Amino acid sequence: MHPSVLDFMLARRSTPVKDLAEPAPTDKEIETMLTVASRVPDHGRLTPWRFILYRGDVRRQIGEALAARAIEREGALPEPRIEQERTRFSRAPLVIGVVCVPKESPTIPEWEMFLSGGMAAMNLMIAANALGYGTNLITNWYSDDAEGRRILGLAPRERVVGFVHIGSYDVELLERPRPELKTIVSDYAGPWEA
Repeated sequence: MHPSVLDFMLARRSTPVKDLAEPAPTDKEIETMLTVASRVPDHGRLTPWRFILYRGDVRRQIGEALAARAIEREGALPEPRIEQERTRFSRAPLVIGVVCVPKESPTIPEWEMFLSGGMAAMNLMIAANALGYGTNLITNWYSDDAEGRRILGLAPRERVVGFVHIGSYDVELLERPRPELKTIVSDYAGPWEA
């Protein structure tokens, strides 16, 4: 048993995106995080996910494209909302997109592949947290918009698992309410009866 690992997991929290700042992880740290992220259950060894790194000036370029897409979808927008779209990917120094890449399989359903991608996203966040960085997983409207996904570098059949925003932080992370186990755990009592 590794009590230090359990203590770390029991204390893990997401960092508000507004509190993520430079410095970003180094290339070596990113490699470590992505190696950890790739060590997840993957039925059939399909590797049904991939990662996209958004960093540097490209984050602002994406923001401009997302702002234009938001106007295209919704019509004229107030300036604060346009600025919100412009800064979607530049609030944190690094954003890593976790993308579900469905593979053809006669036995493994796509939902299982998507879950594997979700585990990759969680492992990515845990690895970044273990290296001392803050993380926040975001999807937002562009994840469900075909043109938004195209802007973000996804192929037509690919789907967003989440965008992991990563950066340094110097704020105290507050605990949020967590579910009481008695409300979410039960012993099996037979088939569901309506």
